Amino acid sequence: MATFILSAFGDEIDDDLDTQLRVLTSEGINHLELRGAWGHNVLDLDAAELKRVAVLLNAHGCALSAIGSPIGKSDISQPRAFELERLDRAIDAAHTLGTPLIRVFSFYHPDGEAAVYRDEVLARMAAWAERASTAGVTLVHENERGIYGDLPDRCRDILASVNSPSLRGAFDPANFVVDKVKPMVEAWPLLAEYTTHIHIKDAVFADGTIRPAGEGDGNVPGLIKALIARDYNGFLTLEPHLKHAGQYGGLSGEDGMHTAITALRKVMADAGA
Repeated sequence: MATFILSAFGDEIDDDLDTQLRVLTSEGINHLELRGAWGHNVLDLDAAELKRVAVLLNAHGCALSAIGSPIGKSDISQPRAFELERLDRAIDAAHTLGTPLIRVFSFYHPDGEAAVYRDEVLARMAAWAERASTAGVTLVHENERGIYGDLPDRCRDILASVNSPSLRGAFDPANFVVDKVKPMVEAWPLLAEYTTHIHIKDAVFADGTIRPAGEGDGNVPGLIKALIARDYNGFLTLEPHLKHAGQYGGLSGEDGMHTAITALRKVMADAGA
């Protein structure tokens, strides 16, 4: 039987973490994917700030679904040590805040040269997976426009080639739509077996505009039904981007987050979840 746990990127609501948690818990959501707080990226939070996060989570009765890190959202020309050092910071944050999941990406590369950098991308991600395994955490790779793992075949290439239980997939239907990919027809069949984490937003093919779940071409209803069929047990993490969608994050505001939550719950109810 499928079990869905709702979560959200709270920094889409407000920079203030207390506000993020207040809004989410008012909707009965008790998990947060931590990407940013107080105007700082999660990887830039020091030990005292991470302890402050832990205190606020406890005060609101919340936990983390994942560390929403930007690891791998960098140019492949960077030295390998750059992301390995950031991975160590993400692992420290995960351990401090009690989550086993860290979101990652798979590098920007020169346009049209994905094949040229394939072996280097895979070598780097295999090293990450080895370090994650040692640390007892799991990395979840998110498909994203412009990185090596943007299209379904390259996402599968990463996950199948590294072939580690410490590197799994985070499936984002809207990000596929932005790349003119039909998520449930062209991506899900290739990636279902590797997918252990879901990000929820929708988008339209015509211009890539981001929409609430069920209001675009991402076939979020089909995704929920497919997850039910597979007895998925994990998070549906809202990343609505309803006011702004940027390279390193998005904004929905409090009203936008309420809209996104209502839309997802309607899709889930209609699907029998």
